[in-house]
Amino acid sequence: MYKILFFLCFPILLLAQKQKLEGTVTNTENEKLSLVKVELYNSQNTLIKELKTDENGKFILEGIAEQDVKLVVKNEGYSLFEKKLDLKELEPLNIILKKESQEIEGVVMTKRKPLVKRKVDRLEFNVENSNISSLNAWEILKNTPSVTINNDILGVKGSTAILVTINDKKIMLTGDELKNLLENTQGDDVKSVEVITNPPAKYEASGSAVLNIVLKKNKIEGYRGILSSKYVQTQYAKGVFGLSQYYKKDKLSVMGSYYRGLGTYYREGTDYVNYPESQTRWVSTMNRKDKNYNQNTLNFNVEYELDSLTNASLNYSGYFSPKSFGTYNVPTLIYNNQDVVESNYTTINDHRSRSINNSVSFQIDRKLNKKSSLSWINYFTGNNADKYQNVITNLNFAGQPPKEDNFLTKNKADVQLYSTQFDYQWKNDKLELESGAKYSFVKTSSALDFSDNENGILQYRPEKSSIFDYKEHNVALYSSLAYNIGKWNFKGGLRAEMTDLEGVVSEPYELNKTNYWKFFPTFYAQYTTENKQEFGFSYGKRISRPSYSWLNPAKSYYNLFSYYQGDPKLKATITHNLNLTYSWKEWNVDLYYRKEIYPSMEISYQEPSTNSLIYYFTNIEKGEAFGLSLYKNFQVKPWWNIIMSENLEHNENYFKGTDGMLYKNKVWNWVSNISTSFTLDKNTDWKMEMGHRYYSPGIQGTFRISESSSTYLVINKKFFNKKWEASLLFNDIFKTSQEKISTKYANQDNYFIDYRDAQSFTISLKFNFGNQSVKNAKTIKKTAEQDRL
Repeated sequence: MYKILFFLCFPILLLAQKQKLEGTVTNTENEKLSLVKVELYNSQNTLIKELKTDENGKFILEGIAEQDVKLVVKNEGYSLFEKKLDLKELEPLNIILKKESQEIEGVVMTKRKPLVKRKVDRLEFNVENSNISSLNAWEILKNTPSVTINNDILGVKGSTAILVTINDKKIMLTGDELKNLLENTQGDDVKSVEVITNPPAKYEASGSAVLNIVLKKNKIEGYRGILSSKYVQTQYAKGVFGLSQYYKKDKLSVMGSYYRGLGTYYREGTDYVNYPESQTRWVSTMNRKDKNYNQNTLNFNVEYELDSLTNASLNYSGYFSPKSFGTYNVPTLIYNNQDVVESNYTTINDHRSRSINNSVSFQIDRKLNKKSSLSWINYFTGNNADKYQNVITNLNFAGQPPKEDNFLTKNKADVQLYSTQFDYQWKNDKLELESGAKYSFVKTSSALDFSDNENGILQYRPEKSSIFDYKEHNVALYSSLAYNIGKWNFKGGLRAEMTDLEGVVSEPYELNKTNYWKFFPTFYAQYTTENKQEFGFSYGKRISRPSYSWLNPAKSYYNLFSYYQGDPKLKATITHNLNLTYSWKEWNVDLYYRKEIYPSMEISYQEPSTNSLIYYFTNIEKGEAFGLSLYKNFQVKPWWNIIMSENLEHNENYFKGTDGMLYKNKVWNWVSNISTSFTLDKNTDWKMEMGHRYYSPGIQGTFRISESSSTYLVINKKFFNKKWEASLLFNDIFKTSQEKISTKYANQDNYFIDYRDAQSFTISLKFNFGNQSVKNAKTIKKTAEQDRL
């Protein structure tokens, strides 16, 4: 009986038996190639097996059920090998790979990525293989099309409500902390910067525009590292040194870096306040000097290929500044209407601060089939900051005996954010569908303790102290569809966000609760002609929620006569963006219109009854702007390049003054950035770039901002078989970046002159060690397999 069953099933067993494929991979010099990727596809072009050759160039693929398969063999620096096989009659293969050095040289010289690439929903600025890759990420942003950094404030086409992301992950830092993080991010690690003026539905709706910094992925097998140091001479010296390490083996890729910065930071300023009521003029001179000898930036990233369809990654980034400290000595002279000093006072501000930021993200990417994929991203960040100041004021007012006043403040702020997001993507040759959901939760706690001097004893003042707690839940659903039909590209999407927030102020007690749904549509269209001219249109609706620190109503005193205050009732700003674009032969033109409803910003007003100058965040009525942006890259010679970036904008801000009347602040603003670069020696990558940035007068709410400019020079060269790299940077050569910010309407008449110590000389040194054998040209070249996917 068993024998009968065996003979009946024998043909089936023959069909079901597993096949084995083996072979050897060598090059044209008959050298055996190890760690070469070998892949096997079935008749439906689905990957069924993959491995890498051993140290003798051999491979064995076992357990193959299919008969008709395709073998793909690929290795960096060699041409792709493809062959269809019939496993019924197969002998061991001897595969010979041919080098593609000539093709790679062509990629480097003539087929490299364009510096600027216009996509249907963004502008991509390719940093790798450019002259500015030797700079840090902050300096790279200064050279990015449509991006301005004026007075250390980021802007895109005149708007400063910018969301900064790194690899599409939100950065919680703002102001000086964000600047320090980007200054410690090496340009060699930056692949590109994406300027997204109308972010698609996949991105959270916060911010009028998104700046996404895309970091390179490690594609070099083995271990390598970069040891770097930087010396910066401004008014005082600063320095940064650190180590980046990379390791890649088979399915595992690990990157870790640590950078430490230290130095003294200086800023000059003079405040002028005219009080028409008392016919006096108050002039304060503040030269701020802060020391920070321990700024630490850490990054760690690990990626692992669980199988041929699933990748997992874990990322950690941290910024630690345990102590920044300084003492400001600020004299103030009070002039009468005859321009004679009648009174004065001197403020001595002894302060210190601490800041810690930790961010962790975990991501899993799964390819469901050839057309679809799923991603799950979890993200947590925590930001903790302490600020302490002891302020002593020596008063010498006319008609009053001299006296001393003293107050002390302690500020503590803690911000925690968690988010989880699912993204689904399906695409074929013409259609691409993206859909997903996101939940995020933010919790902040801010405490201000205020004490002042009474009879020589510091007393805690609860009426001037405050505790502010804030919670925000956000649920988002989105879907977008892209359609490619011949010369046309279309993309449209809709994002819905539900926001539930609660803010509680302790003294005086105040509760602010809000719950709302908002919908954010986006639409894009792009037409490409036969000669590669690109015409585009886009529309997007955005929301800018107030920063958590802006919502805190506690008064943070600078001195007896000046303080900063937030507003817990700040409204979210709604922004409508319209863009018309044109691109051809590296000409990029953008005609845009922007309307902001209740934009929030910092403004100042003077209070005559107390002779106080108050800075606070508030909503103004509206803002409108339209303008023209132009970017062109001129390749004059293979070794000589000129870049021109221009932006002309008409901007209007409408605000209510302290007298209750509606005022309009308007200006034509021109921002120009012209640079030229030279390759002095191709063999050593000896390059030089010089440029000039100009900012014409601008506005911000009640403020009018004077013109400013800056000239820079960069030189970088590689030595000793490109293991060593040296760079020199001269910034603000002629010291012309000083600004005057003024307010003048009704009884408001004040201005301040600000210079942020921008004139500098920087020397950087880098040492590359370990396996550096794969050129950048090879890392940017798409393989045929990537094209198939």
